[in-house]
Amino acid sequence: MRRIAISVAATSMSVMLAGCGVLNATGSSDDASPSKGDDVTVGLLLPEKANTRYEQFDYPIFKTKVESLTNKKGTVEYANAEADADKQASQMQQMIDDEVDVIVLDAVDAHTIADSVQKAKDAGIPVIAYDRLAEGPIDAYISFDNELVGEVQGRSLLESLGDDLSITDKIVMMNGSSTDPNAKQFKAGALSELKGKVTIAKSYDTKDWKPENAQANMTEAIEAIGADNIKAVYSANDGMAGGIVKALEAAGVTEMPPISGQDAELAAVQRILADEQYMSVYKSYPDEAESAAEMAVAKVQGKDIQFDALTRERVDSPTTKGIPAQLVPVIALTKENIEDTVVADEIYDVSDICTAAFAAACEAVKLK
Repeated sequence: MRRIAISVAATSMSVMLAGCGVLNATGSSDDASPSKGDDVTVGLLLPEKANTRYEQFDYPIFKTKVESLTNKKGTVEYANAEADADKQASQMQQMIDDEVDVIVLDAVDAHTIADSVQKAKDAGIPVIAYDRLAEGPIDAYISFDNELVGEVQGRSLLESLGDDLSITDKIVMMNGSSTDPNAKQFKAGALSELKGKVTIAKSYDTKDWKPENAQANMTEAIEAIGADNIKAVYSANDGMAGGIVKALEAAGVTEMPPISGQDAELAAVQRILADEQYMSVYKSYPDEAESAAEMAVAKVQGKDIQFDALTRERVDSPTTKGIPAQLVPVIALTKENIEDTVVADEIYDVSDICTAAFAAACEAVKLK
């Protein structure tokens, strides 16, 4: 699978680079004495299904990588909490009871899951936080630079408004769930770009990231501000962007204002082609999922040098300082670079994107 080289500066979450060399690294990772062979059991806990990425990309990519790293002897015990924090706590307890070797956790609620993380620690099971930085004694963390994601979104919206940009331009902000620490970081990054340049007329924290909740919030914003007075909409992800478009259409809007997004969902890529959404943030799920699998297997096999090489950065959570981490870079996805991002990385085939309804739009940008 061809990868895209994207160079960005890590700017968020108190990241401290560990320097040019690997921490405490000497010799080859092959020199390590594995504490466990290839018969590893990795627990994978994902947070919800409203965002299609988890079922479509993260889980299958992660599972395939674990199998390839363990000569098909390793297994993945998988559970999706469907946005229910209590359900996820039960799922995690089941994995602790099943004595899995390591847990990779994408938390529904980063704060309330801390007790479960502690229970895993007490049971001798390492926990790697995936995509969202859970609280508690986390052993490692892998995600994207979340404040940078927000900065890219905010900067793209400003660029979409062009030279006529004014502090009187009214923007609606549709942020993610208040229980997701990533949402706070996306919001902070976006505000660092938007504040002082436009007017934030309405701002919402969207319960459970659900598109229908974003649609309801947007309907309220339209009634308060007036559809014609909304110059752009900051949407923290693509699912909510879909709900925002529905609300605007219901209000009679035929020419959409610039709308941001994140996750490069297929429907969002098609909306971008159709001028219904301005941009998304493309995050290489293969890179994130495969690196998480490598971290998990290296951790339980005692390959400390390999693990250190995968986690050269450091982040702080509200409960734990200096967590070994890897932050994966991101890129703004627009009409102009669809072929160089999601198509090049084999996330989608051109045939997936350029269905009959979008054939003309694909032809216009020479997407074949």
